[in-house]
Amino acid sequence: MKPLPTIAFSKPDTPSKGTVILGFSEGGPLGDHARALDEASGGAIERAMAVAEFKGKKKSILEIIAPHGLELDRIYLIGLGGADDRKPSDWRDLGGVCAGFAKSGAVVTVLLESVDKDPVDGADAAAFADGLRLRSYRFDRYKTKPEDEDEPKKDDEKPAKVTIALDDQAQAKKLYKSMAGVSDGVMLARDLVNEPANKLGPAEFADRAKALEKLGVKVDILTEKEMTKLGMRALLGVGQGSVRPSRIAVMTWKGGKAKDKPLAFIGKGVVFDTGGISLKPAGGMEDMKGDMGGAAAVTGLMHALAARKAKVNAIGAIGLVENMPDGNAQRPGDVVESMSGQTIEVINTDAEGRLVLADVLWYIQDKHKPQFMVDLATLTGAIMVALGGHNAGLFSNDDTLSDNLIAAGLAADEPVWRMPLGKDYDKMIDSKIADMKNVGGRWGGAITAAQFLQRFVNGTPWAHLDVAGTAMGSKKTDINESWGSGFGVRLLNQLVADHYE
Repeated sequence: MKPLPTIAFSKPDTPSKGTVILGFSEGGPLGDHARALDEASGGAIERAMAVAEFKGKKKSILEIIAPHGLELDRIYLIGLGGADDRKPSDWRDLGGVCAGFAKSGAVVTVLLESVDKDPVDGADAAAFADGLRLRSYRFDRYKTKPEDEDEPKKDDEKPAKVTIALDDQAQAKKLYKSMAGVSDGVMLARDLVNEPANKLGPAEFADRAKALEKLGVKVDILTEKEMTKLGMRALLGVGQGSVRPSRIAVMTWKGGKAKDKPLAFIGKGVVFDTGGISLKPAGGMEDMKGDMGGAAAVTGLMHALAARKAKVNAIGAIGLVENMPDGNAQRPGDVVESMSGQTIEVINTDAEGRLVLADVLWYIQDKHKPQFMVDLATLTGAIMVALGGHNAGLFSNDDTLSDNLIAAGLAADEPVWRMPLGKDYDKMIDSKIADMKNVGGRWGGAITAAQFLQRFVNGTPWAHLDVAGTAMGSKKTDINESWGSGFGVRLLNQLVADHYE
């Protein structure tokens, strides 16, 4: 895939070659180095600003090509906005906006000079670098030719070299190293969601999780034989129509005190979802390679926690299945017994993710007794009707956990919106012939799905994140143009860092 830029931090110095990115505060004067470049170019920068009426509005861009009197290729002025309306997350977004200037093999110098009462410090510079790197992600593994004839061939591509100049290099380097570990987790999640299903089945996904052992994560893989002994017939029922055997991967990171109960994160990992016997329409079915976005986020999170040596005990568990129509596939009307002993009438085989999560949730709460459980799943189209692609749906039986997730979502710019739970919704999934049915009718589909999951948490503090609208095919942002977003990794890392380390 396209190589990511290499990023370094250095003392401020007026660059003499390559591309320069100048941060400019709205309404402010040129900084010292920008002024030096302007003087060397005979005032080219200030003339260009005047002609373009460039004021430094947040994320605005002014390009100056081959500036007179300088050996530079280009100068880009990037608007930083005003100090009063600048948020911490803006620095990451600004880095993303600038990613397009760091083309293959380019030499780029970034000058984020202090020109207002909100000085650029190491944290700002690290966030800028992190955003630039995240936006540079491309999933082009299966492209044999460059999209643009002017681009180098894949084998000839070289990473851009980006140097960010500031006074506090030590702080920037330290913070960026931690951020890069988290961003690597985000990009791992994106890779997993973007992979075609013929390349990433349950066993292959389990192997990707197993690779985290190189970071110190302990990974146990449960096979169908082991799941059968445990009584996980809800999960196994989903995958019985596929020739590819189901798996559960349990990833354990021990960075906290031995006596501390772990935090548990559970992901739905349906590597491809045809709907089973309740077959989906053909249009858009190719997107169902991303129905494992929850499992991808959990895997990415475990990478992030291990990479930054998080001082916490955490478990990531993912249920990996493929839902296919076959002579051996489960039928609408079948009754399955879950690991919990509760029986489920399968009304619709396309409501399969909750069957997978039911057994994994029960297994984790029973075996590991966690402080809480958070599950992530591309579970329902209904949550997209309610929230679109701007928020993930949050359902929870615990107000503190819910409040912490909302705060973490705002801080990480991966927002969640709390949805209701209640007895009236719970009654909608009561079955006449079993303990429950797996769908509750047309109305409130995201809520009745969450009510179903709540029956398997056994009183453990729990939150369910329905990421159907945010994990795949979601809105593009300043730090992501990929179909697979990696949503959930930064959110849950923020949750851990802010409240549980």
